[in-house]
Amino acid sequence: MASGTDVRARAAEPARTPATPRRRWLVPALLVAGWLAGVAWRMWLARHVALPIAHTDEDSYLNTARALAGGPGGFSSENGPLRRVGYPMLISPAFLGERDFTDSYRLVQLINAVANAAALPLAYLLGRRLLGLRRSYALVAAAVAATLPATAFYAQVAMIDAVLAPLVLAWMLAVHRWVSRPGPLAAVAVGTLVGAFHLLHSRGLVIVGVHAGLVLLLFARRRVDAAQVLAAVLPVLALALVNEAGIRWLGDRVYLLGNPPGGGTVRAVASGQGLLRLGAAVATQLWYLVVITFGLAGIAWATAVRELRRPQRDAAVRWTLGVALVTSIGVAGGASVILAGITSKPLDAIYGRYVQMLAPFWLLVGAGVLLTATGRVLLRRAAVAVGLLAAGAALIAARLAYVASRGHELRYGGFGAPDLMALTGGWREFRPFTGAAVGVAGCLLLVAAARRPRLGAPVLAALVLVNVATMAVITDRLVRPMSAATAPTPRVADLGVRPGERVYASTGVHYILRFNLSHQVTWTDVRWFTDRPPTAADVVFTRWAPGEPDDWDGTRYGFVRLGGNPDQHWAAWRRA
Repeated sequence: MASGTDVRARAAEPARTPATPRRRWLVPALLVAGWLAGVAWRMWLARHVALPIAHTDEDSYLNTARALAGGPGGFSSENGPLRRVGYPMLISPAFLGERDFTDSYRLVQLINAVANAAALPLAYLLGRRLLGLRRSYALVAAAVAATLPATAFYAQVAMIDAVLAPLVLAWMLAVHRWVSRPGPLAAVAVGTLVGAFHLLHSRGLVIVGVHAGLVLLLFARRRVDAAQVLAAVLPVLALALVNEAGIRWLGDRVYLLGNPPGGGTVRAVASGQGLLRLGAAVATQLWYLVVITFGLAGIAWATAVRELRRPQRDAAVRWTLGVALVTSIGVAGGASVILAGITSKPLDAIYGRYVQMLAPFWLLVGAGVLLTATGRVLLRRAAVAVGLLAAGAALIAARLAYVASRGHELRYGGFGAPDLMALTGGWREFRPFTGAAVGVAGCLLLVAAARRPRLGAPVLAALVLVNVATMAVITDRLVRPMSAATAPTPRVADLGVRPGERVYASTGVHYILRFNLSHQVTWTDVRWFTDRPPTAADVVFTRWAPGEPDDWDGTRYGFVRLGGNPDQHWAAWRRA
């Protein structure tokens, strides 16, 4: 990672004897064991989540996956221009055959866990190849990156974010390999990973743009030839066609509820005030990355900027860090523009979901600097991180105060930044100065420990315990209550609703309960109605609110109540 005067002096290693078979397989065995442990840990974290809690994103992915597996369709909250089918394709095997929805959902969580836990071996390879860390350091840093809540949180729900963090690590590995040793196979690998981003999520548009710039620059600098340009571009086009083919194959079995971005998005940012709001939102997301990595992202950014100004240094490292920097700013900016255009809801105080996939990479780079840089260099990098944390907190506090003075409020929810909530105790309010204090304290502790070579790796390893504890707090304070509040009881099957019956749901039922009731009807697409049930309906889910004006009386339409839950305000009725 660093070289020359930036690297702490190391004692010369003794001459190595040829590795025995046992020693040769030690690191691969540790990585496999760590990956399996990561899968088990993620499944254990997901034990409380038997039905979706992240609505309406989960519902959209699950409905599309079921349709791709040959089952009934449903709605999607996506819009046409930003529609992607990559993640539903990945989880669609969970819906093959006839099984209860909760069983399919567990299989989705298993697929997520398997993919998400791959962050460990990928992070190790990055530590070795990009950062030049010794094996023990690379293993410790990889464990921290793989257990980071920003990496692991979404593995327990049916969200695309479960696979994006490992994909970022794989992409950075491929970019580094292509620049260091150009060749057609390396170009194809980079192009395929970029195409996978595009197939998976609209954030892939930023990745595709960065990829196009990278390919053009490498070609202009004569680092790659025309054949490699084609090899890097064709996989992106091929996977874009796969996305279109999947959409056409689905037809109207999955109907879209989202509104395409248009004039509202342009109006939200096409003014001086709009640009200020956009800049504040981007800065908030980037500040968030520095906090949740305990300053390591800030150290990494300072190092990356310095590396870009040193043309005599390792070209592959410079190009890779440059790609990562542009991607980070592009993703934060693109997400802020799209969110600003959603005028039907208040703006978010923070929405870190879109940049979370970048956190493990920047943590790794920061850890590489922490473990290899000289004391003076490390202190300068840490000073940058502390400055970013302090300035970011002041900016965010000023933004919150300004919005409050205008009589408005910014939205603050559980999926905006769950790890920040846990680290600051800010479950109901955004605490930027507390976040800055956590980041500064963690950064200074890490830097102080790193100045003593024997303490650097152990203190970094302690972050694994911090990550695991943070995830436990998130599970206890956020995931479990959300799961309990959004699970309708009793189950649909316990009410006697049978496969083959045509089922509809009233919009009078709270949308979260309505969606989770509908998921349990695995044999048909549950459509919605307002008051009068469709003539084709055999069973309907409606509002049950005794004594209230909107209590639905099915006897007027020839239905008999099967049961339900008046406390949750829903009931199931069957046509008599």
